[in-house]
Amino acid sequence: MSQPVSIKLGYLFLVVLTLATAIVGSLGSINAATFYTLLRQPSWAPPPGIFGPVWTILYTMMAIVACRLWQRLRDFKHPILRAYYLQLFLNGAWSWIFFNWHLGSLGLATIALLVAVLIQLMIAAFRIDPVSTALLGPYVLWVSFAGCLNLSLWLANPQLLA
Repeated sequence: MSQPVSIKLGYLFLVVLTLATAIVGSLGSINAATFYTLLRQPSWAPPPGIFGPVWTILYTMMAIVACRLWQRLRDFKHPILRAYYLQLFLNGAWSWIFFNWHLGSLGLATIALLVAVLIQLMIAAFRIDPVSTALLGPYVLWVSFAGCLNLSLWLANPQLLA
């Protein structure tokens, strides 16, 4: 039995919204590899080539989470989906803040807020879909790691990151 069109359109909307965020973040990161290599880095910093594949996996998992939540909620204005939208906004904004505007302190604040929203989203999602919470786990870990890296880069490169 096929799903009603409205459900399919809901899935499509959330996948496109997640993809759009990935594109916005990518546009903000066009010069990221070059800028990243200019920065004095900690010994534990990953090579620039790792970010694209990791983010591709994470955005795919985010889209799956959004669809699983939509399947259960069927309300685009539900607080859980609003938290999802907010984390997308913060995620997309960070690339511009850090890589285009070179604002290490604002980047760190953005990541801290993103982690807080993600934890809230995970807790709320657990009540209706524990699988979504599990799928968000790697994302929270990666963003937390990115926050540590943001802090380290900001402190080590005050001349390049205001």
